[in-house]
Amino acid sequence: MFNGAILERLEAILREVCVDFEVELTEFNGEEDHIHLLIEYPPKVQISKLINSLKGVSSRLLRKEYSAIHQYLWKGALWSPSYFAGSCKGASLEIIANYIERQNRPS
Repeated sequence: MFNGAILERLEAILREVCVDFEVELTEFNGEEDHIHLLIEYPPKVQISKLINSLKGVSSRLLRKEYSAIHQYLWKGALWSPSYFAGSCKGASLEIIANYIERQNRPS
């Protein structure tokens, strides 16, 4: 469902949401069916609220701006209700950023 243009727009949307939360989107990339984010956030930010906002805002705007997305929605939803969040302690940020950069991003 994601192509290069949609991923570019998605990244811009997610960066705007991150600014609102005072967090930094350090790395972003995606493939046709999923995305990876590396986010640096302070302890005051509740990760569940951040993720819900990232998903909600991006879903609303992408569905509005790209009508072709509607054929790929799961029961009307762009994102699944789940997410994975992991901590980086023990792995360098460089290694994680390189992993995200090496995703097979569609053109």
